[in-house]
Amino acid sequence: MRKNAGFTLVELVTTIMLIAILSVVVLPRLMTSSSYSAFTLRDEFISELRKAQLLAMNNQDRCYRVDVDADGYQLRRFDNNTCTGTSRTEAQQVFSGGASLTRASDDNNTFNVSFNIAGISSMGCSGPCINIIADETLAINIESQGYIHGR
Repeated sequence: MRKNAGFTLVELVTTIMLIAILSVVVLPRLMTSSSYSAFTLRDEFISELRKAQLLAMNNQDRCYRVDVDADGYQLRRFDNNTCTGTSRTEAQQVFSGGASLTRASDDNNTFNVSFNIAGISSMGCSGPCINIIADETLAINIESQGYIHGR
């Protein structure tokens, strides 16, 4: 009686093909930042802007402002409606993977966005106002009526 040991050729080829497919599809996503980082940052920042906008519209005696610098962004609340004096801040959202935000008009990476009681932005632009720079460059539009959306 002869005892067979080992794998068949079909099993070996199938295993090698699965490993090859996984290495082509999964490993590049794990090793580098994918294009999802720009889309994620855009969606997060739009949410933060909309939050500041809604807070400004609902609390007319206070000012809400989103401050952006080279390291990240954070929401600030001022106890008056002029955005001056003492403020309370939320935790800073730090950029990762070399991502950044810039003002579309002059590519400055230090700026702030506040909203008045009607929800209109202080940036004074209509259309693409903010660029998200990661592995792709995306834009955030702030319309003159106050609508904030990605492009």
